[in-house]
Amino acid sequence: MDNLKRVVVRSGFVRLGGQAASFSLRLATMATLARLLEPQDFGLVAMTTVVTGVFQLLATTGLSSATIQKDTITHEQLSTLFWVNLLIGATLALLCVLAAPILVAFYNEPRLFWLTVAAGAGFILGAAGAQHSALLQRHLRYTALTVIEVLSLLVSFAAGVGMALVGLGYWAILSMALVSSAVYAICVWLVSGWSPALPRRTAGVRGLLGFGGVVTLNAFVVYVAYNVEKLLLGRYWGADALGIYERGYRLINIPTAELNSAIGGIAFSGLSRIQNDRIRLRNYFLKGYSIIVAMTIPITILCAVFVDDIIAVVLGPRWAAVADIFRLLTPTILIFGVINPVAWLLFALGLQVRSLKIALVIAPLVITAYIIGLPYGPRGVAFAYSAAMILWFIPHILWCLHGTLVSPRDLLLAAGRPLLAGIVAAGFGVAVELCLGRSEWHLAKLFVGGATVVAVYSLVLLFFMGQRTFYLALFKEIRGAFSAP
Repeated sequence: MDNLKRVVVRSGFVRLGGQAASFSLRLATMATLARLLEPQDFGLVAMTTVVTGVFQLLATTGLSSATIQKDTITHEQLSTLFWVNLLIGATLALLCVLAAPILVAFYNEPRLFWLTVAAGAGFILGAAGAQHSALLQRHLRYTALTVIEVLSLLVSFAAGVGMALVGLGYWAILSMALVSSAVYAICVWLVSGWSPALPRRTAGVRGLLGFGGVVTLNAFVVYVAYNVEKLLLGRYWGADALGIYERGYRLINIPTAELNSAIGGIAFSGLSRIQNDRIRLRNYFLKGYSIIVAMTIPITILCAVFVDDIIAVVLGPRWAAVADIFRLLTPTILIFGVINPVAWLLFALGLQVRSLKIALVIAPLVITAYIIGLPYGPRGVAFAYSAAMILWFIPHILWCLHGTLVSPRDLLLAAGRPLLAGIVAAGFGVAVELCLGRSEWHLAKLFVGGATVVAVYSLVLLFFMGQRTFYLALFKEIRGAFSAP
């Protein structure tokens, strides 16, 4: 168990470093393409990915999670899951071909046909590396995974920018996803050192398929719930409006999504290894939860207070309309940062059915909100989305934690101190924004404002909220994890 703790801590630190690099690359990509392409280009790709994103979940999510969560797994089981993944990927690629004319008719946009057909190749590429990636996660080889992910982003960034520079427009955006998937699949094959055998009916994968099926259905429902608004905006307001909304959503969601991706995979893998030791699992979960919430809050505050400056620096003056979407979605992203990590606990405990039931309640709630806000355009949808998530926040927490070893009080203590420190830091951030006014020195304002928010937040959290001992101990654990053989 001590070795597991060292591996998890070391992996988490490396993963955070890698996600920082990924975050910088994604911002650089977003900033570069925003200056080379038009909002309509992003809107066209978003029209396609709203549908193909559903297919992506069906291609990989559930069976990868089953591989990670299972106590023990055999070579025959892994091999059979690999071929099941590949069969699903090929089927989904074919479905893209069949869906292409339907999307053209739905949006009345003929350019979507070949975009959708080409997107199908991504499912085969993703399926080809799914089990190899899951195997690396199962063995907590997150250093290798981090290097692979950063390399994939670098190559895809070069490909996308190159295509944008020669005037290929929306094809540059799609090519980035395909190139990234291809590089990732090749690398995980090489690094994992595992080769699948032929599938066997007697491999005993029925339980794994059952777990994976529930996880996939859960991911499908959540994806639909959180993406129907893009489908509706594209249909009724057009590619330009959808492009503005999609850029705002993507930009504000990147920091918390990267953090959850960095820590979430490690947390799920580590917690799954100790799922039968409930006391240790509870302690590990609360520590990890406290850390990710403490990191999410100051980032969200910075985004909320310095919206206009972030848009100006990252996207440029042509995208000023994104600021309203960005600002209105801030409550939603903050709530995601607080509630999404609870899924680590549910899946590690094998409570995937409960997670599915929760998703089935969230879906109609947020879809109703989208419909209410749709007549008012992207701003109305963003406002309605945040309103629905605020209403759902407390019931979500209570339902998730019911009957587990983690109580709502435990979660409140873990998140309460960072939230209070964040409120104080937000006040100082607003004061900096008011003092600097509408200066055109956007990067300087971000630097001063960001330094102020982080400094105040850290001071309040570590000293006034009594978290100094906790983080000093964490620092020692990180140092010990890297010094140990």
